[in-house]
Amino acid sequence: MESVYLLIPVSVILVFAIAFAFWWSVRSGQFDDLEGPGFRVLMDEDPSKRPVETEEAKKPDNV
Repeated sequence: MESVYLLIPVSVILVFAIAFAFWWSVRSGQFDDLEGPGFRVLMDEDPSKRPVETEEAKKPDNV
């Protein structure tokens, strides 16, 4: 019976801590876009942002 006096307040504190962590994550935007990062991996890069090769990089090394 003595353990109940300890376990009930600890469980109430734990519930409030979990509720606060969930509330914070929702408010900070953690669950805004769940599918976007998965699609972003599959998309090609924008061709205008690719690095431009210089003439030095195009020459073979053994010339």
